[in-house]
Amino acid sequence: MSFTAKDVQALREKTGVGMMDCKKALAEAEGDMDKAIDVLRERGLAAATKKAGRIAAEGVVLTYYDDDKNVGVIIEVNSETDFVAKNAEFQSFVLSAAKTVANENPADVDALLSTKLDGSDRTVLENLQDKILKIGENMNIRRFERVESVVSTYIHGGGSVGVMVMYDVNPAGAAKNDGFVTMGKDIAMQIASMSPLYVCQSNVPADVLAHEKEILAAQMKEDPKMAGKPEKVLEGIIAGKIGKYYKEVCLLEQQYVKDGDIDVKNYIANTAKAIGAEISVAGFFRYARGEGLQKREDNFADEVAGMMK
Repeated sequence: MSFTAKDVQALREKTGVGMMDCKKALAEAEGDMDKAIDVLRERGLAAATKKAGRIAAEGVVLTYYDDDKNVGVIIEVNSETDFVAKNAEFQSFVLSAAKTVANENPADVDALLSTKLDGSDRTVLENLQDKILKIGENMNIRRFERVESVVSTYIHGGGSVGVMVMYDVNPAGAAKNDGFVTMGKDIAMQIASMSPLYVCQSNVPADVLAHEKEILAAQMKEDPKMAGKPEKVLEGIIAGKIGKYYKEVCLLEQQYVKDGDIDVKNYIANTAKAIGAEISVAGFFRYARGEGLQKREDNFADEVAGMMK
C-alpha cells in the first residue's frame, strides 16, 4: 500500500511525532495508518504521542545574545505546568535550543527540530522527545526570532515576558559603552512594561491608522457634545486623539517610565549625545509566554466525575 505526503502530515497531526519518523513508520507499515501508529508506539514514542494533545501554555521565554557575532535570539518553549518550566533540565534545553538557532540559523521551527541540538549529536526533536518521556509533560518549541544586529535584551518574571531590541549604532564600538548598555536594558524594560506595537509613527500601517480614525469618528457621532460642530473642528479633535494614540502604541513616542518629563525618543537622544554616538532603534520583539494559547484549567469536581464514569 502506497502513501502520500498528506498521509505523512496526517500521521504527524495524530501523533505529534516528527515528519521523518512518521514517514519511516508509514513505509514500514506499507501505508497503513493504524499500523504506522503502532510502529511509533513500539519505538517508544507513544508516551510523547499521548501527551501531544494536551495544552502546553506555560514554559519560558528566553533571550540569547552572542556578543562576538552580534547575533541575538528570542525563543518561546512551552510546557504544561509552571513547575516544569522552572526545572533546571528544561531551562538548559531551552538555552541549548536558543544557541542552536543562533549558530545554525534555521528557517522555521520545523527546520530547527531537524537540526542537531547545540552540544548534542542528536536532533532538537529527539532531545525534546526525550524530555517529554522523562518529565511526563507535553512540551513544544512555539516560536523564535533570530537577528544579526546590536541587541539589548530583558527577561521579566522568570521568563513570563521576553524582549529583544535591535539598534543601529555608529560608531559600532559605542555599543560597548556602559551608557549604551544601561540605556539598552532600560528600553527593553520599557517595552516589557508598556507593550508598544511599533517603533515610531511611520511604522504604523496605513490601514491600522485609517481604522483608528474611523473608530474615533464613530465615537464623536455618538457624543452629544460633538453635535453641530464644524467638520474642521471635528478633524482637529481626531488629529489630537491620533496624537495620543501614537503615544500609546509607538515606543519612541511613549513617556519614558523612569522619567515622566521626557519620552523614549528624548532618552535615546540624550544617551547618544552623552556617549558621542548615533543611536536608532531598528526594531524589537516582545514575547509574552503563552499569549494566544488556551490555558489548561483543572476542575477537581469534573475530574472526579470523569473518574467515576
